[in-house]
Amino acid sequence: MQRSSLLLAILAVLGLALNLRPALAVIGPLLDMIEAATGLSHTQASLLTTLPVFVMGLCALGGMRITHWLGERNGVSLGIALIAMACAARYDADGGLQLLTTAILAGIGIALVQTLLPAFIQRRFVANAAKVFGLYTTGIMAGSAIAATSAAGLAQWWGWPAALAIWALPAVLALALWRLATPPLVQHGAAAASAPAIPQAAFWRNLRAWELMVFFGIGTGAYTLVLAWLPPFYTSLGWTPAAAGLMLGGLTVIEVVAGLVVSATIGRFIDRRGPLLLVLAMLMAGLMCLIIAPLSLALPACLLLGAGIGALFPLSLIVALDHVKEPARVGRLAAFVQGGGYIIASGMPLLAGLLRDRFADLSHAWVAMLVGTLFLLALCWRFSPASYVRIDA
Repeated sequence: MQRSSLLLAILAVLGLALNLRPALAVIGPLLDMIEAATGLSHTQASLLTTLPVFVMGLCALGGMRITHWLGERNGVSLGIALIAMACAARYDADGGLQLLTTAILAGIGIALVQTLLPAFIQRRFVANAAKVFGLYTTGIMAGSAIAATSAAGLAQWWGWPAALAIWALPAVLALALWRLATPPLVQHGAAAASAPAIPQAAFWRNLRAWELMVFFGIGTGAYTLVLAWLPPFYTSLGWTPAAAGLMLGGLTVIEVVAGLVVSATIGRFIDRRGPLLLVLAMLMAGLMCLIIAPLSLALPACLLLGAGIGALFPLSLIVALDHVKEPARVGRLAAFVQGGGYIIASGMPLLAGLLRDRFADLSHAWVAMLVGTLFLLALCWRFSPASYVRIDA
């Protein structure tokens, strides 16, 4: 691959990654404004995060079919175009129904890109795929941090609809970069369609596969809960939207650092339960800060939640993939765990909205997540290396 072509492909991957979370991350810091302007209840407003994540799960479960139907180039193009359309449509969305429709569109777009792009990275960059995938995941978190920290300022200058809609511009740019970087020289979709089908692994009938899915889902639920409701929680305590958005942005940066630390050090631990216990302890401590003294312990809460959530995401995937040895089954298990996991995770913002409508307080949502984390502590003890052969058996 020529150097210029390689660089263009890397820029396209990074551009796509930067656009995979702003449509979700921008909601939290502006949620109070959105509710006041549209009349959405807390439960209804939670769907702006719940619906995209739910759709992401459905598409992850159908990842192989999506690849066969669309191919990488056209599927990713459609995905980023839907993200751009959803963001742009928010500029004129003066009611809750329109915003919820854009949330579904954005969720479909995000799902298409993150379902199809990893295979492109693996094939296009070969020996350097791990490095490019690291750049891709870092770009996802960077886009989330930029959106969260800038949302309140943009809303103050131009209004909240513009602060939501402006993310259509980088999505359009990413679409242009992607099309330039992937000329239609090889019909990947046709190739995928003609390739021999991989036998369907019987994960649906395997208890361990379900345990891994639930573990990933509850852990990712902490991410979706914080993404949707941490800024409104702090604005309800008297913080400005800008300060609350800055806290979410800082927490996201810590998540990136924690994920990089996991990638660099996890190879030293044959038994993943030690790192998992440490990470879950940090998540619990962060939740306790929000429950006991959210104002005076805001900084420790940010640090502990960022480190816990940021490390738990890659760790839960790593321990899942430890359970399979055949390369052909890795993608199947990852799709099963992430697909079902995202569907579970989508319920956490919805639960928080229901609890806030019922009690006019988000503290109950942090307690619910704390209970979920205690369940994860008990569940991770089952993930001993001696049990990893169960799914391949």
